[in-house]
Amino acid sequence: MLPGNGHLAFLAALVPAVVLRALAMLGYRPTLWFWADSFSYLDAAAHPVPGTFRPLGYSLFLAALRPGHSLALVTAVQHLLGLGLAVAVYAVLRRRGLPGWGATAVTVPLLYDEFLILLEHMIMADALFTVLVAAGVLMLSRQDVTPPAAGVGGALLGLAAITRTVGVAVLVLAAAHLLLRRTGWRALAGLVLAGALPLVAYATWMYGTSGTFGLTRADGLFLWSRTMTFADCSAIRPEPRLAPLCPATAVAGRPSPAHWLWGRWSPLARVPRDKNALAGRFARAAILAQPGDYLAAVGGDLRWLLRWERTTARSSRTTKTNPYWFPFERRPLNRSARAAAEAYEGGPAATRPVEPYAGWLRAYQRFGYLPYPLLVALLGGALVGASVRRRPEALLPGLAATALILAPPFLVGFDVRYVVPAIPLTCLSAGLAMAGPTRQRTSPKNARTSYSSGCSNAAKCPPLSSSFQ
Repeated sequence: MLPGNGHLAFLAALVPAVVLRALAMLGYRPTLWFWADSFSYLDAAAHPVPGTFRPLGYSLFLAALRPGHSLALVTAVQHLLGLGLAVAVYAVLRRRGLPGWGATAVTVPLLYDEFLILLEHMIMADALFTVLVAAGVLMLSRQDVTPPAAGVGGALLGLAAITRTVGVAVLVLAAAHLLLRRTGWRALAGLVLAGALPLVAYATWMYGTSGTFGLTRADGLFLWSRTMTFADCSAIRPEPRLAPLCPATAVAGRPSPAHWLWGRWSPLARVPRDKNALAGRFARAAILAQPGDYLAAVGGDLRWLLRWERTTARSSRTTKTNPYWFPFERRPLNRSARAAAEAYEGGPAATRPVEPYAGWLRAYQRFGYLPYPLLVALLGGALVGASVRRRPEALLPGLAATALILAPPFLVGFDVRYVVPAIPLTCLSAGLAMAGPTRQRTSPKNARTSYSSGCSNAAKCPPLSSSFQ
């Protein structure tokens, strides 16, 4: 589809995006790491057994690429997936009638956002999840959703959900969307069945290894960590079994939710068994006893969306330890992390910045991103435009982006990378809201009827063969 004068604007935008990803490949070898999470994914890729805190979707992806013994191969594939998603969004918008420059403008954040490039270059599930969830929604954002398209879209969303569990919310939204649009029972059944298949298969696998039928065994733990920023046991009055989970620190001095989940000093250490179930009960009791404080904590997290800068790193000193900035220097791995990384790589695996490529990318990251206030404004405009212009196909990506932004602050707490998967969906929603209605194709039978009714003088009408050859 791309060759041709109508696509020159997109091709001109695509080339620098490829160059930026090439700079990442050349400047940071073999990959970037994110605390302990990256190495947990690698461990699970070597020994795939459903774990406690996260589903195995990304680890299975790593396992599929493991025979290559190359972390650079993983990042290269992730970069290609990111570029492929941008091409797919552009192609859909062109098919819906947007001019080349308009469709290109909508896809610019997908091509150039440095945070997308950073996550593509990192051993983390975010890049794969972003592509899966956006591709699934893309298949369902059509004026006429056929059963095959619905099945493919459902399968992609199901795979997204076993990569990051928040994908379940998007799958539910997609089913509700097709139901309200009255696309027909075949399309809805195709979506539900194809989407449920990966979930049921994974949950059954989980049940066989742990006795728990689900995607993780940590939903209660994550929600409990969310409540630790405001929980007051004098108001909650927890039952004796839950009392050890009470925080001892004053509210003003409490750290973010993630610290409560992973810190060695966490009250979770005082709970010997059934931690997930007890933590979930405590969290629900805290929310019921302090609904206003819960909503205030969520609102405090969402204020991050009003910041023009995505992270608090402003100097070379802070960026050396911030995982959301391309690093200045080599970061050594500790013993356990090095073992997992080098087993996958088949050799040294610590991140090695290579100049001048790394320096060029560090300079770009200071301005090459879509600020979250603009993202929120674009998302709001897309939802309003879709409603006013009656573009129901534009609502699903917009609502999915909204769900991906709002769900983490309610369930686990805010992190800047949790918002990134909403970027492609927001751009897709905006583009579809601006696009015109697709012209209905006329079948040859209907065309002949129209022809005969609209041309009364056969002598002045062109031959039918010249119209339909």
